[in-house]
Amino acid sequence: MLHLVDASYFVFRAYYSVTPEMTDADGQPVNALYGFARFMGDLLERASPAQVAVAFDESLASSFRNDIYPAYKANREPAPEELKRQFAWCREFCRLMGVAEYADGYYEADDIIGAIATRMRLAGHRSVLVTRDKDLAQLVRHGDEFWDFAGDRRYGYADIAGQFGVLPERMPDYLALTGDSVDNIPGVPGIGPKTASALLDAYESLDHLYDNLHALPALPIRGAARLPGRLAEHREAAYLARRLTRIACDMPLEFRESDLQRRRPDVAGLAALYERSRFGPMLARQAERLAQRFGA
Repeated sequence: MLHLVDASYFVFRAYYSVTPEMTDADGQPVNALYGFARFMGDLLERASPAQVAVAFDESLASSFRNDIYPAYKANREPAPEELKRQFAWCREFCRLMGVAEYADGYYEADDIIGAIATRMRLAGHRSVLVTRDKDLAQLVRHGDEFWDFAGDRRYGYADIAGQFGVLPERMPDYLALTGDSVDNIPGVPGIGPKTASALLDAYESLDHLYDNLHALPALPIRGAARLPGRLAEHREAAYLARRLTRIACDMPLEFRESDLQRRRPDVAGLAALYERSRFGPMLARQAERLAQRFGA
């Protein structure tokens, strides 16, 4: 199966969990690169996927979502310079490892993953989404898989509602109601996860829900009598949130199916990167093992 990796989560996770005292020959921090390289090496050894694509975010403040809503992700601190450098090194690592990597200044990693998954699905391929980001659950269809690699948990289409509250197709509508504080997206005040799940269990979409506001007081939901007025008052915010949380699967991304095929790792190039970064022999040995699977 095609494995689509949400790189930013794993790079940030490594940056904040691996000691910043890990530096290269020039004294520059390489903790995020080390953690990401370990993760990717382990993923490739464990899953041995024939097709892989890794998606990176280029900026927290330049996507089309910022054009729609300038406050989008404005609550996040800018990435420090030493982390920005390591993102570039992580992309270099992917290329040396023989893995396709993508980034875009106007679209986010989620959109890249959505575009690849959608187009490959039309060609008959199923995808494994390697992430912990619930937003990406909206992409899962029958035969796909959401793989929380860090937590060692896998969810198929039938598991998503139990884990995240709604069917995959309804995730943007769910987030439209609850909002997403992580991305500074407002929703409908007073509607939390349980209420949103119940509403979207009764009505399959935000549009269907708003077409039936008059019927909401009859639902067996706590505070149901107040829901029509609350939803009507915050209709604009709900629809804005859906625009922001819906993945842009139609983004203009140029790739061919053959681009996603794993290539033999550049063992010499990786060894040079690891030596420059003072990583020791473990990752170099792993690269050699991965290369051996491709034969001579």
